[in-house]
Parts: sequence; C-alpha cells; structure tokens
Amino acid sequence: MAVSLLDRAIYSYTDVDRLVGLHSGTARRWLEGYVRSGRFYEPVLRPEPTGTDVVTWGEMVEARLLAEFRSRQVPVQRLRPAIVRLREEFGRHPLARARPFLDVEGRELVRVVQEEVGLERPLQLVVVRNDQLVLVDTAERFRDAVEYEDDVVGRLRPDARTPSVLMDPLRAFGQPAVRNVRTESLAEEFRAGTSREELADLYDLTPGQVDDALRFELIAGSARAA
Repeated sequence: MAVSLLDRAIYSYTDVDRLVGLHSGTARRWLEGYVRSGRFYEPVLRPEPTGTDVVTWGEMVEARLLAEFRSRQVPVQRLRPAIVRLREEFGRHPLARARPFLDVEGRELVRVVQEEVGLERPLQLVVVRNDQLVLVDTAERFRDAVEYEDDVVGRLRPDARTPSVLMDPLRAFGQPAVRNVRTESLAEEFRAGTSREELADLYDLTPGQVDDALRFELIAGSARAA
C-alpha cells in the first residue's frame, strides 16, 4: 500500500505551486531540475528528470516540507545531497515517511546524514537541544500538518491557518477538501451567491469548516497571483 499511495500521480506542477504556496515554476524546478547560466541543476526531489507533467502524492508531500524552507537564506537546492542519502536509507520519498520524524533511530540517521553532507544549519531537519535530538521548527510544523497511514503520509493540511482543510490522495482526487467536499467547489458556490450558512446546511458542514474552505481558497488564490 505504501508504494502505491506515494506513487499515485494526481497533480500538475501548477497544482503543487498553488497548493503549497510556491512561486510559479518552483515545483517544476524542484522536480525536473533547471538550467541557469549554462549549468544544469539536478532535481531536488527526484533522482533524475522524468519529463512527465504529473506529480505524485509522495512528491507533493515532500514539496510541502521543502516549502517550509522557502524563506530561508540558503537555497533548498543544497538539500539535494542529503535527500539522495536519505533515499538510500529509507527508500523512495524519504521525506514523506514517518521514521525520520517520529522515532529516535530515524532522527539519529538524519543527523548523521546531515553531518556527512555538510548540510547548512538553516536547512537541517534535526538538531541537538538539551542533550536530546529534536526536530527543528520547520520540520515540527510539517509533522503537525500531516497524518500518517502505514508509516507514510496519508493526509496533509496544505495550510496551518485552515486546519479543517485536508488533502488525501484517495479522496476528492487529492484536492483540498473539507469532509470530502472540495474547497474549490464551496468557493465557487459562495461566489455564485450561496451563503455560508446555506453551504453548511447543504453539505452537512459546520460554519467554521465552510469558513476554512473559503479562507483556504483566498490564500491559494493569492499565492497563484503572486
């Protein structure tokens, strides 16, 4: 189940940019690599370019984690050597698996990999605090945003500000939804004149869930326009 879930191809590059708040074209660069000043930069999240226009659930989840680092001073491209090593230890999509974040052995292995590749502090996933190996704040936010299923991420919250909104590769075609109702559909009906109270009654949702759905679409729309 783990392999088929993470390898479920259901998104476009545009989806990834919009749903995790990236600038247009970022997801393609992370997944397919890019050329700058005549030099080719390898993909961060794939072993090599695939030429495909679809993105898997595992790649979406890993992009969600990398998005936590997008405001840091060090380019996420520098994470590639660490991800390559973690892939060797944990298998495909190592950042979408539970062990690096949940158990002591996983965190210790991540620490060793970070030291091996000389990963800069702003991009590290684990650090030692008070003699304990803990997740850095960015990794903690990611862990709080996901739910694990059979040791891999089965659901994720695309934005912490809208906790009712979830993405699940097995429901609503993997799109953001509240209780299986796509946020995009709720926003379209709201723009057409249906009140939040009517939407809550129609889809058996709470007003708070409807508000989260509408808020998420505003956030995602702003990211797309940026």
